[in-house]
Amino acid sequence: MRGALRRTLSQGGLAVQAFASGQDFLAGYRPTPAACLLLDMKMPGMTGLELQALLNERCIDLPVIFLTGAADVPAAVQAMKAGAQDFLEKPFDNEVLVARVRQCIAAHAQRHLATGDNDRYENGRALLTPREAEVMQLMLTGKTSKTIARELGVSNRTVDIHRGRVMEKMQAATLAELVRMELSRRTSPH
Repeated sequence: MRGALRRTLSQGGLAVQAFASGQDFLAGYRPTPAACLLLDMKMPGMTGLELQALLNERCIDLPVIFLTGAADVPAAVQAMKAGAQDFLEKPFDNEVLVARVRQCIAAHAQRHLATGDNDRYENGRALLTPREAEVMQLMLTGKTSKTIARELGVSNRTVDIHRGRVMEKMQAATLAELVRMELSRRTSPH
């Protein structure tokens, strides 16, 4: 089965790494920005559900698609509650499998990008002075420099200097990018 899956996914243009067991996977796993893990419910050593539980315990963010040979509704429910992205019953259509793996990889890549944005946001935020952080919060509400200056009791020029420093430290080219970073941080699951 492992060999057939490897061939199917490789023919679908996907890079594949196969492991004989959950223990082998844990020993050889290296985090990557875009990946998906196919697990069988019944595997040698530990079951797919046991491996999924270990990944969750170790906070390893990796989308999982479960494969099973028998319609096992309780196991499917348990897998989905533990965060599985999908559940396919054997025999499955190879094109459906490849499409679902691609979807999981794309979602994982998007989460990884959002995490990178969050790191960039947090690193930049840590560099801001208290006044710059205050100006940034007012910028994010859409207030103009003139309005911010009036609210803070400082000159327009002072606000413009703070705005420039905020954009530089946050590594944002535009206000829209800064807003996107803020929204991404607020909606991130981490």
